[in-house]
Amino acid sequence: MDPQELMKVLSLHERWLNRKPGGVRANLAMADLQGITLPNANLRGAKLSGANLARAVLTGADLTECDLFAANLDRADLTNAVCVRADLRGAYLRGTKMRGCNLRQADLRGGTLMATDGKAGPKAKTSEIAAPGSEAMPAKANISGADLSYSTLSDADCSGARMAGANFLKATCAKTNFSGADLKGTNFEGANMVGVNLKGADLSGAAVDGANLQGANLQGCRIDGVDLSRANTMGANASKPAEAFADNIQATLKAHLVWMKSGGKQGARANLTGADMVQIDLKGLNLSGATLRNAKLAGARLSGVQLIMCDMFGCDLSGADLAGANLDGANLSTAKLIKANLAQISAAAVDLKGPDGKPTGRLWPANLAGADLTSANLAGAVLTNANLKDASMASANLSGANLLGANLENVNLAGAKTDGAKMPPPASGDVANATGT
Repeated sequence: MDPQELMKVLSLHERWLNRKPGGVRANLAMADLQGITLPNANLRGAKLSGANLARAVLTGADLTECDLFAANLDRADLTNAVCVRADLRGAYLRGTKMRGCNLRQADLRGGTLMATDGKAGPKAKTSEIAAPGSEAMPAKANISGADLSYSTLSDADCSGARMAGANFLKATCAKTNFSGADLKGTNFEGANMVGVNLKGADLSGAAVDGANLQGANLQGCRIDGVDLSRANTMGANASKPAEAFADNIQATLKAHLVWMKSGGKQGARANLTGADMVQIDLKGLNLSGATLRNAKLAGARLSGVQLIMCDMFGCDLSGADLAGANLDGANLSTAKLIKANLAQISAAAVDLKGPDGKPTGRLWPANLAGADLTSANLAGAVLTNANLKDASMASANLSGANLLGANLENVNLAGAKTDGAKMPPPASGDVANATGT
């Protein structure tokens, strides 16, 4: 297509957008526009399906609701372009510059481009855009190595997309669907990924430092080499069923449940000292009395679990979900609970009973001495009489929590939120750096 012809198409498209007489929607489907320079062009609603836009310069262009189905945008520059609700199914975006690009509600799923043959009729078209080797195989959007830093992809559908090595630095990806996507080696540092769907995605080797993954679905997601401790994973579902763990862990858990149900007459009390149960899903189980010293339970799903009098000394529960769990009388001394969800937990004292089963009048408080509860969510938690000596609760949410009678000697409450919390009266040397907001 020569420049004069293209300018005429764009001029008529502008009239069409403004609803002026003679206006015609731009139809550049299958057009060869590689290397074209159209900064700030208004292509809103234009038809560019199957177009070759390799190395094109579309910086600041308005591509809102544009049909870019199976378009070739190989190494194109879409910096600060607006692609809201754009159809990018099957598009080839490898090495594309999309820094600051707005892809809100864009569709980046797979797709097959249908070309029309006058005699044979429509058929699947293969090119470098489509998946090689098979005309019938749907192409997946290929964004490998693309620069999407500071871009907006909220609510976008990127399911099954190939995005290995892409840069999502500080991008806004809230509620984006990345299910089944190839995200190996991607950079999500500082990205807003609240409510993102990563089910079945491959996130191996990705950088997520400072990313907000609150409420994210990480079920079945490969996270080999990913350090989630530096991300906010509160409320994220990254759990795996107990059946996915070692046979000895499964057998021990089953025996403990029998032990609990039989009142200790059958089965055996669980001893999982040092066991690796990262991201395990034990929601709602009764593990009271179990020994879990130094167990690795980071990211575990333990909401509603009964952990009464459980020995969890030195456990790593970073980012774990323990909402509504019963930790009465539990030993969590020196445990790591950074960014854990402990909303509405009970970690009160247990009234010990004698051999005759009658109360002795002696209270056994929960032990969180030296525990790291930095940035943990303890909203509405009951921590009455708990031992929190030397614990860190910096930046923790203690809104509405009950800490009456708790030992807060040398506790770090810097930046903690204590609105509506019931706190014990400060004693000499207690509550160091208390700065509740």
